[in-house]
Amino acid sequence: MTMRNELNKLVEQAAPEKREAFKIEMDNFYSLFTRYLAEKSKRVKLNWDQVKSPRPEHIIPLKTLPQHTIEDSSSALSKLAVLKLNGGLGTSMGCVGPKSAIEVRDGMTFLDLTVRQIEYLNSVAKGANVPLILMNSFNTDEDTARVIQKYKGHGLQILTFNQSRFPRIIKESLTPVPSSPEEKGDSWYPPGHGDLFEALGNSGLVDQLLARGKEYLFVSNVDNLGATVDPTILQHVIDSGAEFVMEVTDKTRADVKGGTLIDYEGKVRLLEIAQVPSEYVDDFKSVKKFKIFNTNSLWVSLKAIKRLLDEDAFNMEIIVNPKTTDNGVKVVQLETAVGAAIKHFQGAHGINVPRNRFLPVKSTSDLFLITSDLYKLNHGELVFNPKRVFNTVPLVKLGDHFKKVANFLSRFSNPPHILELDHLTVTGDVTFGNDVTLSGTVIIVANHGSRIDIPSGTILHDKVVSGNLRILDH
Repeated sequence: MTMRNELNKLVEQAAPEKREAFKIEMDNFYSLFTRYLAEKSKRVKLNWDQVKSPRPEHIIPLKTLPQHTIEDSSSALSKLAVLKLNGGLGTSMGCVGPKSAIEVRDGMTFLDLTVRQIEYLNSVAKGANVPLILMNSFNTDEDTARVIQKYKGHGLQILTFNQSRFPRIIKESLTPVPSSPEEKGDSWYPPGHGDLFEALGNSGLVDQLLARGKEYLFVSNVDNLGATVDPTILQHVIDSGAEFVMEVTDKTRADVKGGTLIDYEGKVRLLEIAQVPSEYVDDFKSVKKFKIFNTNSLWVSLKAIKRLLDEDAFNMEIIVNPKTTDNGVKVVQLETAVGAAIKHFQGAHGINVPRNRFLPVKSTSDLFLITSDLYKLNHGELVFNPKRVFNTVPLVKLGDHFKKVANFLSRFSNPPHILELDHLTVTGDVTFGNDVTLSGTVIIVANHGSRIDIPSGTILHDKVVSGNLRILDH
């Protein structure tokens, strides 16, 4: 009862006007915590013998569906709302504030591009009025509220709500880290995007959207620049009656850790690497057994969300995330993944989409590709350059000198031309001049204490450049 007592103390300390909402959050957390304890005591493990590749009916190739355009989809689009998962910070790329506010292309941020896409959608599909919903975390809420002020005159409805704020758990005592609801620092955490359904229900937005005639939600990560509204998928969701459709795409070597759809005891399920017993991790990473992975772009029925919330039926697999606080205390975070909800919905399945619908920007290596001539910008949407012979993206690995966005930008006079690039590795103190062309496999290594300057106009094809090269223009 210790955890329950500690949570009750926190609730009692909450400001009167916030107490009811805070109590609901703590009740949801306690439900997750008790499930965690029960599974821990039973040592519940996945039965690997029951884990099978998904059946053909579980994965439908997008290319086999009847094609639809924005122009002929006004009726379908009028039933849609777009939700972006906007809880992440830009700290891993050396930025302050919400990741969605990082400039990624032509001076525009993730959010700018998203707004431009939906404005275009609404202008072409007359009467659709697709709203944009942002699920923020307590880390991004205030900054996002300021950022979206600039869209006020755009005629696009932007709605926001916060995902839950859960207390971290002290690993040794299994008690909450925070001693008060207002405690700052690293005492609290947003519990993963699997919290979406409960947080959406608590915000009142499910009822609000249904009352406005919205029936479907397109959910995706705000940093996935390929996750645009596809009328073909939306029409398939409507025609098939599926309550949940997950976009998946073919694995490459870079994606072996990504969550995948499986057939488990005859049902379609999402399997994350964190759930896999250590002795089967290599099997999980196998491209032969599990050919696809989850892009975290989902099409979900709002009526089904409402039903499952009313039945208190959401019961996603718990991901235990161990952490150490700034003052050295070992803690755990209990999280869930939104894709794991697939098992609760009727007719749920995956759609195998081309790779251009999965363009996440997790690092400056991804940013390098997004800003390059591999893509053109069309109404806020990145379109693959048809001049590239291969329909694949080059493998790019930029070293620590490029890790932060500011450092990355300072090392390129402008983005190199990479239409014929297969592989690029750059490590050490390296800078690039204007109009550099990279093709084939290019490896540039500046040794410790050395520097390499690639001058303007350089063409590097299947080259290894190393050592200490201050190449000067003549």
